[in-house]
Amino acid sequence: MNSCPRALIAEDETLLGEHLRAELQALWPELEVLGIAPNGQAALEQGLRLRPEIVFLDIRMPGLTGLEAATALAEDWPEDAGALPLIVFVTAHDEYALKAFEAAAVDYVLKPAQTERLRQTVQRLQAALAQRAASAAPGAAQADDTLAALRTLLSQAQSAPSTPRLRHLQVAVGNQIELVPVDQLLYLEAADKYVRAVTTGREHWVRISLRELLPQLDPERFWQVHRSTVVNIDAVRRAERLENGQALLDLHGRPERITVSRVHAARFKPL
Repeated sequence: MNSCPRALIAEDETLLGEHLRAELQALWPELEVLGIAPNGQAALEQGLRLRPEIVFLDIRMPGLTGLEAATALAEDWPEDAGALPLIVFVTAHDEYALKAFEAAAVDYVLKPAQTERLRQTVQRLQAALAQRAASAAPGAAQADDTLAALRTLLSQAQSAPSTPRLRHLQVAVGNQIELVPVDQLLYLEAADKYVRAVTTGREHWVRISLRELLPQLDPERFWQVHRSTVVNIDAVRRAERLENGQALLDLHGRPERITVSRVHAARFKPL
């Protein structure tokens, strides 16, 4: 680890991001703030490229939310990059179970950050970094715990019982609208602002994000197996667990194999 710890801030409101940076620099002069990512996707990309020791993630951001960015960061973190970054969630609303946050993060901060509350966060981060430095295998056990906790939180956040369940996808075909029964879908894959919806013999492109579509699907049948992939569990014929913690799915009626990320692979285990 670098002698001076490094942090990345993810905040889509510029003034709040700069306020948090200034407070951190006053409370922890040795901390190097690498930058302020303006959204969740940028936070993910910069986090994987810069590999900071600490990440402050705003919960509500355009594109990937802070929780989704944290899950994706844990999912894609290179094995040779050392321990996962310590995560601090930043939120304007006490809308999540904050005790649950602490299962996957070092701390949470309500914004705008207050000096005394942020001082406690700094102390917790310093203690966590010191504990990692003293550990023979820093982050090995914590990584699995963090992945499991983030997966649980993400699943809870994406659950929306009040949302009507979708029965058909409305797909534009020229000047016509084709109705594709949801029951026929084998899996869905995110592609920028579209979703690629795959059935046994066809694929359809729907102009909607996977994050918008997922709450409209039955969570008992449609499982998220990667941040960009949702699979109809009824279509799964076999799951193969891999040594790197991922899994591969064989589907009925399709030749391709679907990759299950480490953060979601725990759902596939023998009874």
